Amino acid sequence: MGTPKSSHVRTKYEADGFHLFPDPVINKAVIERAIKGMDAVRAGEYETGTPPRPSAWNPGDDPKKLCKIEMSQIANHAIMDLVSQSSIGQLAAEITGAEMVQVWWVQLLYKPSVAPDEITPTNIGWHQDRHYWQTWEEGSELLTAWIALSDVTAEAGPMKFVRGSHRWGLLGHSDFYGQDHEAQRNEIEVPDGESWDEVSAILSPGGISFHDNLTYHGSGLNLSGAPRRSFAVHLRTEKSRPVDNLRSGLTAFIDTPTHCPVIYGTK
Repeated sequence: MGTPKSSHVRTKYEADGFHLFPDPVINKAVIERAIKGMDAVRAGEYETGTPPRPSAWNPGDDPKKLCKIEMSQIANHAIMDLVSQSSIGQLAAEITGAEMVQVWWVQLLYKPSVAPDEITPTNIGWHQDRHYWQTWEEGSELLTAWIALSDVTAEAGPMKFVRGSHRWGLLGHSDFYGQDHEAQRNEIEVPDGESWDEVSAILSPGGISFHDNLTYHGSGLNLSGAPRRSFAVHLRTEKSRPVDNLRSGLTAFIDTPTHCPVIYGTK
């Protein structure tokens, strides 16, 4: 498809474990439709007739809590259109050198704005995605495209990546819902010769960050006065395989194009 297999961004991604595309990558109209789709799914409106997969947050839950909904693209056409964008696949191929890129899981993430003195569990704790992805074989090439639908400023609780932490291996200290970042940080043993260097993912609506499945990341409170809207689109390349080649749990739908589209190359 003409995407270069060696580039500056690939070199940066391999060195840092993440790469940011802060300016809009996705068409404004696609983003606007996806915002409407996000609101519909949060309200329990599923235009396809198929609900999302079982999730930690459900319609009617506390709107001040972090909203994370699993596989919302199967419930809404606009969200499926967003996560199927070929530009996402092309960029993923550019930074990894992949021949094939497939969406294998999607998470809707809506972080409400809170007051500085408000006690609301909306932090996302430090974690490595690989900790939760044991259904994939060791060494599988897995990464995440995090798509901003709102203006992700420093005040909006942006994702923060720890530069180079993908080289540390799976350390065993991950808690997506952990609220005390300092306590978590004290439990994570940084290897000799490495340092804890946090980089905030400041993105415009339509901007995207990519990160490796071993890169430590988390985010703090949204103090911007507006909701922080995003989708975490989990991707795999041809260098990946489910454990024992099973289709279960997070890999249950990888043979179902209506759930998990291939967005670059051919499967």
